[in-house]
Amino acid sequence: MRQDKSVIVALDIGTTKVCAIVARIGDDGPEICGLGTVPSEGLRKGMVVNMEVTVGSIRSAVALAEEESGVEIESVFAGIAGGHIRSAAGRGKIAIARGKEITSSDVRRVIDAAKAVSIPLDREVIHVLPAAFTVDEQRGISNPVGMKGQLLEVEVHIVTGAVAAAQNLIKCINDAGFEVEDIVLQPLASAEAVLNPEERSLGVVLVDLGGGTTDLLVCRGDGVKHSRVFAIGGDHVTTDLAIGLHTPVREAEELKKAYGVATERRLRKGRMVDVPSVAGAQPRSVPQDLLYQIIRPRIEETLALVVHELDETGVSDILGAGVVLTGGGSLLPGIDDVAAEALGMPARIGRPHCPVAGEAGFLDDPAFATAVGLVLYGLRQRGRDAVDRISGGNVFKKVMSRMKSWLGEFL
Repeated sequence: MRQDKSVIVALDIGTTKVCAIVARIGDDGPEICGLGTVPSEGLRKGMVVNMEVTVGSIRSAVALAEEESGVEIESVFAGIAGGHIRSAAGRGKIAIARGKEITSSDVRRVIDAAKAVSIPLDREVIHVLPAAFTVDEQRGISNPVGMKGQLLEVEVHIVTGAVAAAQNLIKCINDAGFEVEDIVLQPLASAEAVLNPEERSLGVVLVDLGGGTTDLLVCRGDGVKHSRVFAIGGDHVTTDLAIGLHTPVREAEELKKAYGVATERRLRKGRMVDVPSVAGAQPRSVPQDLLYQIIRPRIEETLALVVHELDETGVSDILGAGVVLTGGGSLLPGIDDVAAEALGMPARIGRPHCPVAGEAGFLDDPAFATAVGLVLYGLRQRGRDAVDRISGGNVFKKVMSRMKSWLGEFL
């Protein structure tokens, strides 16, 4: 069966895994009917470094999802992240004719004024998220359309990135044989899946702990206040273990998942762990505490980057709901306790809580937060007018056009 408007396909291309989810829109919302996930070996720190391998991983993940769902996939909603992502704040203001109501055209004009900021020549504005509007002196307005006033102002969150990184991602998907219906900043998708309205209202920081990157997103009310992508993730922990334990990387990853902990309280007293050796040598037995001693410094380093970013940007005081950890790295036992201590605020593990039906048991797994968020985004888009798919032709213009049209569709 070919893909139709009732089917949404999410494609999460990460440093550790490539995941494809097929969901069918029903009367009660989307229902998962197919899942494909394979290891990802063509990305580093969230960016494509081997296109041929990445194309192969995409094809494999989608093929598995097609087989399970019985749907012939043609197009996908894809996520984008990576160490190339940067952000900045912008402000804009325009005059409104006396006695006139503010229109959607006025909103577009004030946002255009806000994003007229100086950026380096090698970067491009790829996303503009309105945080809050002000009409005359009335602040904190989420949607000013229909209101009357003489001065309209907006605070925006501007995301920039290396255009080549987006082009390479799109090309990999196209070369795998699929079109891109839309591309979504990955931490925004994760936020869609794991944050609740109360947290957004009070102010919350989402920390998405991926394999190659750690994504930070600060939300307050209806807007995004700050975002940042750090080129450090769970793969760094795995590499530390491989070096410290003198074991192959693949085995180090399995040891991390089976025996790794973030706090001493999670250690099992006297527990010994068998560690495979390199080049077929006899395995060795080491105390679990040794794994903890290797893992903990990297976790502290990652959280220190988050703390420094929050302090430097001055958003720590607006985080009434604390921190939500998600992504595969949040599965490390005790990491929420370490985060709460490091950031000095409540912390919880963010699991997808969206209204997605189906028998798939992975939906409450933080590792799939981005993929589930992409499904929800696709559902929202299907309620809007159809858009051109991104494939072939001038990829640069199409990617920039779609990204710049987001304008806060998430928050």
